Amino acid sequence: MRPTRPANAPVTLFGPDFPFAYDDWLRHPRGLATLPEAAHGTEVAVVGAGVAGLVAAYELMKLGLRPVLHEASRMGGRLRSQAFEGGQGVIAELGGMRFPASSTAFFHYVNLLGLQTRPFPNPLTPAAGSTVIDLEGQTHYARSLEELPPVFREVAAAWNDALEELGFSGLQQALRERDVPRLKALWNALVPLWDDRTFYDFVAQSAAFSKLSFRHREIFGQVGFGTGGWDSDFPNTLLEILRVVLTGCDENQHLIVGGAQQVPLGLWQHAPASIAHWPLGTTLASLHGGATRPGVTAIRRASDGRIAVTDTWGSERTYPAVLVTCQSWLLTTQIAVQESLFSQKLWMALDRTRYMQSSKTFVMVDRPFWKDVDPATGRDTLSMTLTDRLTRGTYLFDNGPDQPAVMCLSYAWMSDALKMLPHPPEKRVQLALDALRKIYPGVDIASHIVGDPITISWEADPYFLGAFKGALPGHYRYNQRMYGHFMQDGLPAAERGIFLAGDDISFTPAWVEGAVQTALNAVWGIAHQFGGQCPADNPGPGEHYPAIGPVALPD
Repeated sequence: MRPTRPANAPVTLFGPDFPFAYDDWLRHPRGLATLPEAAHGTEVAVVGAGVAGLVAAYELMKLGLRPVLHEASRMGGRLRSQAFEGGQGVIAELGGMRFPASSTAFFHYVNLLGLQTRPFPNPLTPAAGSTVIDLEGQTHYARSLEELPPVFREVAAAWNDALEELGFSGLQQALRERDVPRLKALWNALVPLWDDRTFYDFVAQSAAFSKLSFRHREIFGQVGFGTGGWDSDFPNTLLEILRVVLTGCDENQHLIVGGAQQVPLGLWQHAPASIAHWPLGTTLASLHGGATRPGVTAIRRASDGRIAVTDTWGSERTYPAVLVTCQSWLLTTQIAVQESLFSQKLWMALDRTRYMQSSKTFVMVDRPFWKDVDPATGRDTLSMTLTDRLTRGTYLFDNGPDQPAVMCLSYAWMSDALKMLPHPPEKRVQLALDALRKIYPGVDIASHIVGDPITISWEADPYFLGAFKGALPGHYRYNQRMYGHFMQDGLPAAERGIFLAGDDISFTPAWVEGAVQTALNAVWGIAHQFGGQCPADNPGPGEHYPAIGPVALPD
């Protein structure tokens, strides 16, 4: 690997399971790889036009291949930005909406497209202005942690102390410096100790929390750290949450002005400055005649050894390589995939993936009225709100004074999301307003609402079946099988040529960086299949994987 970085370098999503510098690989002037001329122009199927599919297709096109994107629903996947009717560009972010600065591979493409970002209004951050925490009927107003009652600071201190019981500072320092041997040694020692244990088990049994009351753990679940409450993740393996805090996913987050969907849509239209085989000015849109191919209904091995892909209208085309980026459950519920394309152990991993539910309810309002200051209290009329009520999290998005603004009335996960599932948008809004009225009894939110609400329940969407993966205890082995599938030299011939990518294939589900990194792994795997070579001074993930790949646990 490359030399380590300074001790004060920023935290990035560098591992820890596979500490490969994707950001360095992307920005190297000699590119990712070169292919033999005989491979140029060859079609490769990409199933799914979310961010993983678009990143992979864009990079494959730059290598001189002809990616053929199939999309059954909307381009962008879970980067879905929906405009309010008549709102002149005012949008609701139905999927990914906050992106940590540590997502350096993702921001490579954000910067490539020239998109503008600004800090996300998370609780107790300057971007939020003020925060209200409402628990058990008691409301606390603050602009920083220091302004909250002592019990909240006790919870924050206990969380930091609990992390240190795992050697957190040493782990994160190795990650900052990109000291691969030290990071691998520290992380690999934790994996067998904590794979089988839940996040809640760690919190409850830690020395830091065990000397405090149950109320402290309850507050931690409701208010959490960084982005808000984390009790929805209590059943998940500790390793998943540890990765989040270790790699800075829960801090320094940004939104993309105009909507996150601009990233996949922008890659569809973007003409690379450097491209093999194709003339300058070529885009994914131009290679497709302006539209993706229909969704995929079947994938099988053809008699000539190629992979046959059947689309919604019954058209079958064969390809030497296929990249599947849709959520893994769709491989048994929406797409008839020939069983022999994957090993039974990989099928077990794909089928055991567990998705978390998520719902959001948005309204457009006439202006950012929450910034009006109550002369009696000197407080904002409304604040970013965390509560144990039905809404759980309420976020406020300001587009400028006297301009239409957006309220995410409710952002909820798991059981709280399921409470919203059967209800139409109007009922969801009413439920949220009823809850917020108890926190802000003198504020008439409804009088400011304009236009129709926008809501989403990802578990009700047949093309997603959930918002994102939440790995349970014992799932590390499954994740390792999925993540490492791009390394195909050791696979039987019957299982080669079909690749996997997406955030649920990664070790960091729910974070877009996982989708981008697994897409780049697949690009390396496909290039390798075609005889491609990375520059000698810019080796790719496949060159490093045998030495620094995820630790293997015994079956």
